[in-house]
Amino acid sequence: MGENGASTQPSRTALDVLANRVIHQLFDDDPKLLNDAIAGRLLGPFKLNMTRETVREQAISNMRTHVVLRGRFTEDRLAQAVRRGVDQYVILGAGYDSFAYRQPEWARSIRIFEVDQRSTQKDKQRRLAAADLSIPGNLEFVEIDFERTSLEEGLRASGLDFNRRTFFSCLGVLVYLTQEAHDAVFRLVGGFPAGSEIAFTFSSSTKIQTRFSDWAASMGEPWLSRVDGPTLQAWLPTIGFSELFFLGRDEARRAYFDPPRSDGLQPPLRATIAAAVVGDRKT
Repeated sequence: MGENGASTQPSRTALDVLANRVIHQLFDDDPKLLNDAIAGRLLGPFKLNMTRETVREQAISNMRTHVVLRGRFTEDRLAQAVRRGVDQYVILGAGYDSFAYRQPEWARSIRIFEVDQRSTQKDKQRRLAAADLSIPGNLEFVEIDFERTSLEEGLRASGLDFNRRTFFSCLGVLVYLTQEAHDAVFRLVGGFPAGSEIAFTFSSSTKIQTRFSDWAASMGEPWLSRVDGPTLQAWLPTIGFSELFFLGRDEARRAYFDPPRSDGLQPPLRATIAAAVVGDRKT
């Protein structure tokens, strides 16, 4: 731990997410749910003590599916948002996200902000340099400890324009925040101009999710908050959001698993991947 209790080590759960993206590229069949040729270069040399049979065990497969599906869903929503005029992309808890380093042509005109704690950002920058990956000109790193600096304060110190429509992603982050910090994320996004959007993941108290939370806690990163879909549906419209979308099993099957995959990856049983769009303010 560093000053004021801040971690001096990069996030272990973020590294595990990166490993899952690499495994998807190596072991799962084409077409990939998420094409990510950069993930392996970021992870670097490593010994993968897994076989094709091991990675296709149901629990391991389900976790990997969640990781790559939430990334694909977010990038699809971002592409739609850019078409309607959004030109800023804020990645909250960016970890080892690789979008900026493989960005498609349609993203070249937007500004990208990677937000994370210092230790993880420094490790990522080291890995980028080791992989000879250059920092895109439209990317800015924003160092924020969510529990010690308010998200708004940290972002106002960056080059982000609060008066422009902005897309936020918040994947695998909310559960690690206190309830106060969790709610502050949505309140901040809800104050951005109409047409802004946040894609996010959330977790409730199901048996499966408790197993994931136990795993995270074992790595020193316990879950601090949980919320369910109905609560979000009731609350988000009161703080500025007009359109909510939950990626349920049927919606995921139609969008990403039709025809069924040959590698055993399946649509999620629960809708824990979602998006919310900021609406027009009433006068």
